[in-house]
Amino acid sequence: MTESDSWRPTAALEVLRLRAAMLSRARAFFAQRDVLEVETPVLSIAGTTDPNIQSLTTRVSGFPGTLYLHTSPEFPMKRLLAAGSGDIYQFARVFRDGETGRRHNPEFTLLEYYRLGMDHHALMDDVAELVGCLLGDEHGAIACRRMSYRDAFMQAVELDPMTADRALLLETLSRHGVPLPVDPLSAAQLTDLIMATLVSPGLGREQPCFVYDFPVDQAALARIRAGHPPVAERFELFFQGMELANGFHELCDQREQRRRFAQDNALRVQEGLPQVTADERMLQALDSGLPDCAGVAVGFDRMVMLAAGARQLSEVLAFAILRA
Repeated sequence: MTESDSWRPTAALEVLRLRAAMLSRARAFFAQRDVLEVETPVLSIAGTTDPNIQSLTTRVSGFPGTLYLHTSPEFPMKRLLAAGSGDIYQFARVFRDGETGRRHNPEFTLLEYYRLGMDHHALMDDVAELVGCLLGDEHGAIACRRMSYRDAFMQAVELDPMTADRALLLETLSRHGVPLPVDPLSAAQLTDLIMATLVSPGLGREQPCFVYDFPVDQAALARIRAGHPPVAERFELFFQGMELANGFHELCDQREQRRRFAQDNALRVQEGLPQVTADERMLQALDSGLPDCAGVAVGFDRMVMLAAGARQLSEVLAFAILRA
């Protein structure tokens, strides 16, 4: 492709037609279940505190301070839930800094939705039906496998991530020839590195695979279930080694969520990252009463990749970042 052709889209027109058809099927899926489509702001005075996600920022003339381009519509959608919206979904354009590559683009589409009265297991049933609607046969059927986070590690590297100490985690990475990106890394970071490099690439090779019940240090916005050991009521969906969705049995405790935001910012300081303003309005919504619910963010572009047989994300975006 010459410079004079750089105006052309990165996706073929037949792929864009497929994408449009998948959007229509998804909307029909939610309409059949009486799930309300909503839209929430892209800009916010608060951002995500998660140290693993970096926000893009901007300024608006006449508005004091920095505004964040959202990395997920989760916080305003929870405000709607607390206000009595009932089940809701959204196709959201979201923005994350530093995410460019074969399966990443700084601007991408999340399908995020929330179902009242469900835990993460019930939501996995629901997501499996959605995957069938988007990727299944003419009957919308597709079989999905399920395994716990612990079992996924035991199968891939014969390691129990819930009990392994830092020395054993380092030995596992060394044995499999995985270099450390930086040193030192905490036990939680080492566990996440093993997941990313040795476990997740083998997941869902033949059929979609849900991995559920994560370590508590990876709870994010999920509830913790007591046990030996306790686990985060969270799942991720993988297909052909690619993460497609991230779901939670949503945390409703405002005090615990505030503590996690503060912990995130403390980790940011340790890692030399800027602190991020926590979303006080979302915390107020939790305090007013978030209904029992489960929520999930689905990487819609990656779903289209699978449906189209594409090898990289740019092939399913009208204009990827280098042609934006």
